Amino acid sequence: MPTRSPSGTVDADGVTRARRLLARERVQVPRLAELYKLLANPMRLKILLALSETQRLCVGDLAQVLDLSIAATSQQLKILRQHGWLRAAAEGRLVYYELTSSGLRDALAGDLLLLREATR
Repeated sequence: MPTRSPSGTVDADGVTRARRLLARERVQVPRLAELYKLLANPMRLKILLALSETQRLCVGDLAQVLDLSIAATSQQLKILRQHGWLRAAAEGRLVYYELTSSGLRDALAGDLLLLREATR
């Protein structure tokens, strides 16, 4: 049976390390929670996954991939852009969207791998 330290914790070093991490990342924790809220919407998640695979797509192509109207797709793109996860580039009459960060691409790939491994 684990013994408690004088401070009352079982793993005083673990508690210290965890507190340091949370203090160091105090600004990022709410931002991470906001990202997970964005990802909780299946259409926004599908947009991010599609763009992580293709690098960039225009709104019409994304609407076709998602089987949504252009208006509904545009609304989700607007939300993702407002939060800084997408950038848009106009080329003639078309506007192309792409992820702003390769880190997001890596995180999505890692999440998919985690899910695949959990179902084995």
